Amino acid sequence: MAFEYPDDLRYQDTHEYVRLDGEIATIGITEFAIDQLGDIVFLDLSEIGDAVSKGDSFGTIESVKAVEDLKSPVTGTVVERNEDLINSPESIVDDPYGDGWFIKVRVNDPGEVEDGMTASEYSALVEGS
Repeated sequence: MAFEYPDDLRYQDTHEYVRLDGEIATIGITEFAIDQLGDIVFLDLSEIGDAVSKGDSFGTIESVKAVEDLKSPVTGTVVERNEDLINSPESIVDDPYGDGWFIKVRVNDPGEVEDGMTASEYSALVEGS
């Protein structure tokens, strides 16, 4: 199966993506990560107003196979979290880069986003292409 990695995102080696819109970063996980996890059964995310730091956990995702920490690609403050996804985490498979986002963060340094990999770099990492 060929996975999609939109070019307007930056990717982490821990499989999170980030989309920057002004000073708001939208964070989620990639199709590859969802495929690796299998059926998603539980999602725990930071609360609105929580501070997150680049490289630190902002929550956990649980599947029938594993429980994984979610790592923030940026430092800032959580301004929104996807309550719909928390209530029905299995729906992430429907639209991981759209409605399947996890949290939105007001970033301290928008330049941090550029530390992430491009779509082609991430694809090469996970698919060896």
